[in-house]
Amino acid sequence: MYRYDEFDHAFVSDRVEQFRDQVARRLSGELAEDAFKPLRLMNGVYLQLHAYMLRVAIPYGTLNGRQMRKLAYVARKYDRGYGHFTTRQNIQYNWPKLSELPDALADLATVEMHALQTSGNCIRNVTADHFAGAAADEVADPRPYAEILRQWSSVHPEFSFLPRKFKIAVTGAERDRAAIQVHDIGLHLKKNEKGEVGFAVYVGGGQGRTPMIAKKIRDFLPEQDLLSYTTAIMRVYNLHGRRDNKYKARIKILVHETGVEELSRQVEAEFADLRDTELKLPERDVAAISAYFAPPELGSRAEGWANLAQWKKADPEFARWVQNNVQPHKHPDYGMVTISLKPIGGIPGDATDTQMEAVADIAEEYAFDEIRVSHEQNLILPHVALADLEPVYRGLVAAGLATANAGLITDIIACPGLDYCALANARSIPVAQELSTRFGSPERQAEIGELKIKISGCINACGHHHVGHIGLLGVEKKGEELYQITLGGSGDENTSIGEIIGRGFEPEKVTDAVEVIVNTYLGLRLDPSEIFLDAYRRVGPQPFKDALYGDKTAAAA
Repeated sequence: MYRYDEFDHAFVSDRVEQFRDQVARRLSGELAEDAFKPLRLMNGVYLQLHAYMLRVAIPYGTLNGRQMRKLAYVARKYDRGYGHFTTRQNIQYNWPKLSELPDALADLATVEMHALQTSGNCIRNVTADHFAGAAADEVADPRPYAEILRQWSSVHPEFSFLPRKFKIAVTGAERDRAAIQVHDIGLHLKKNEKGEVGFAVYVGGGQGRTPMIAKKIRDFLPEQDLLSYTTAIMRVYNLHGRRDNKYKARIKILVHETGVEELSRQVEAEFADLRDTELKLPERDVAAISAYFAPPELGSRAEGWANLAQWKKADPEFARWVQNNVQPHKHPDYGMVTISLKPIGGIPGDATDTQMEAVADIAEEYAFDEIRVSHEQNLILPHVALADLEPVYRGLVAAGLATANAGLITDIIACPGLDYCALANARSIPVAQELSTRFGSPERQAEIGELKIKISGCINACGHHHVGHIGLLGVEKKGEELYQITLGGSGDENTSIGEIIGRGFEPEKVTDAVEVIVNTYLGLRLDPSEIFLDAYRRVGPQPFKDALYGDKTAAAA
């Protein structure tokens, strides 16, 4: 992973002291909240329903044991003993005191972490495939390019006050595990016929009030042109993006209203002026940053295969965990381990300070000191020898982190919702907990198979409900909470926006409604290998509408 140089250390430390002065002036009354708001947002501090919230950046979701321990320390010292991992591969603390936030940021700076650009109308944390550097289907590791984009975009003077927040995601594999087509810019690493590395470039994706799938505007952008082409896109957006209406300020609206052909023409024109400037990436710089992400030396551990077979035969629960939470690694003697932060009946994405420390211990001993945060609100150990899976599992069991549900119906994405967020219309957490409990038996989950439920407490879609196989959107109607259901969404390489299935459901009825949907799927699938999303795409919404509402009139009510 990337290590700070002298400039990085000095820059982050200076920003902490600058914010310390701003907080002091706010607490003394010298700064009013209206004047303080843009300053705190530039440092990742929100004001939620009950308290301030600190959002800490985890660039492209990569961190080590030392950094995870510091996150645990911050949770224990400045919060209530836990943190919440988000769909942006960050972590949020929901209960810090404003007076203590500068100290928390100073502590984070000692392990090369910060909260810069985790909020505000700027380029947010660049995200990447959580299996980067380990996945068998990977063309190239996307993290060096995410780091290049991070360095370029950090406090960029031209792009710090954009019309609206801006999100970039990078993937380097055949399977899209970074949801690049629902980002403002999505980059898909590929190689051309000469074996040269470049990018397919997508622009104008996003969720929220107006969900849209990004349009591909370049099939192959040479590696050296990454920054110049990204700058060209940003300049076109910064010039023409609407600032008069925040609901129409995202680049997806600009793409829609301008048209992809015209927007692409403008980007190409701007790019023509930039491509041979200082923004062109020198090979030596790419190589220097890529060296930080060199994979660990993975020695042969062939004994793991025999050991694994014996362990699985002796312990069915371990076997279930391996089946669901361990994915093949590019090295045959290793696996990629998903640590589920979705215990049955628990709060999706939450981890206690002791759990974070346990993950740090396991990563240092068995996983080459590498940890990832996925946009699905789980943690990943990307390099674990099959021969070490049993002790890793035992360590996770002891920490309460061995739930064997990765990719299953209880692996739910959910935003904090109305329990915390001032923007929310409805609660997300209790709905997720009830669904998890209802479908929590291992046998029931195995019967259902792959099914992604995603829950948002408001139209901003922080829970990614638009791309859930089953999406739940909390809305407010006549002063009461109501949940709108969408079906058929997906955030992978075949991205789709879920279809609204009909009228919403009251909180006490929404779990029953999801069960009706699941049972309908089980009754119409061709065989157990046909997952929910494929079955839905084959039959369409009508069988589900009929099962939920009885007739078309009721569905439209």
